[in-house]
Amino acid sequence: MRNPWYPLLTMPITSSAKKAHRASLNKQVFNLRRKRTMKNAVKEVQALTAAGKGKEAQEKLSAAYKAIDKAAKRGVIKENTAARKKSQLTKQIAQATAKK
Repeated sequence: MRNPWYPLLTMPITSSAKKAHRASLNKQVFNLRRKRTMKNAVKEVQALTAAGKGKEAQEKLSAAYKAIDKAAKRGVIKENTAARKKSQLTKQIAQATAKK
């Protein structure tokens, strides 16, 4: 079981550590927002491909690419993860359009 005093024991002590902690909390907000945007864009494309709407998914693909690239650029996800996600989306759209 975790020590109930754990948060108080790990608080920053020096002023520079306090400032770094504040900065990390601010960055966390932006990183979570960017990751959420990316996930929503990917889910939207996947939902359209699952429904067999290849044309609409193709139109939404550029927005998903943009969100994925921005997340990779800022270090929210790694470059290879971004490439893999984009490849998988393209493959799903190709399968959805080939069915028709």
